[in-house]
Amino acid sequence: MQVAILSDIHGNAKALKAVLNDLAEKNVKKLYIIGDLCYRGPEPKNALETVRSTPAKVLKGNADEWIVRGVKKGEVPDKALAIMNQEREWTVERLTQDDIAYLENLPTSFHENLTKEITMHLFHATPDSLFEIVSKEASDEELEHSLMTQVDADFYIYGHIHTPFVRKIGDKTVINTGSVGLPFDGDNRASYALLTIKDGKAEAAIERVEYDINRVAASYDANDYPNREQMKQIIISGKNRAKDK
Repeated sequence: MQVAILSDIHGNAKALKAVLNDLAEKNVKKLYIIGDLCYRGPEPKNALETVRSTPAKVLKGNADEWIVRGVKKGEVPDKALAIMNQEREWTVERLTQDDIAYLENLPTSFHENLTKEITMHLFHATPDSLFEIVSKEASDEELEHSLMTQVDADFYIYGHIHTPFVRKIGDKTVINTGSVGLPFDGDNRASYALLTIKDGKAEAAIERVEYDINRVAASYDANDYPNREQMKQIIISGKNRAKDK
């Protein structure tokens, strides 16, 4: 059995569809999507409709919460607040009330039994927050404190930081899926996590999928997206230079 975990699509429908095609080729049928579905990309409606057309179990991320109620002061740098709310308004204009209600009512975590022996805990950022940042560079102790205290599981899987990794801590495994639509790790290909379960054991890997990045970048211009230059730079480079400053 194989299980795919996707996160941080961010309105990049072409990246999402490339990943779904990759899963079909691998014959992966069990799918989880753990938040940030449509905000900050050029095709929010297309991305959300694609998510909703899959058999995936879906969680809420911070960007989904922002679509519902806006970006609040203190949640992003002050200089970014106005433009991020403009981006939010642009996105909301392209969604229906049903779409927004769907995002509002998404759950915030799953505790799943993959087999009788193998369990996983899924959440967007941490079990207690849609917004807290737990970086790839966090120590084992920080990962344990932030991610692993709420429930007992074999795999703790999250998104949010757009930087994929797999780390063993004792007999537990922490996984960040990276981002389908907006990677920050310098690799501009779509990223997702894949669990392969065989003979009672599960192995975790990060998968990368190529897609037409230039076409997505051009979509920001074609759709008159606010803040398009920054978003195109992230799409093309796979890095968020604003975060590095």
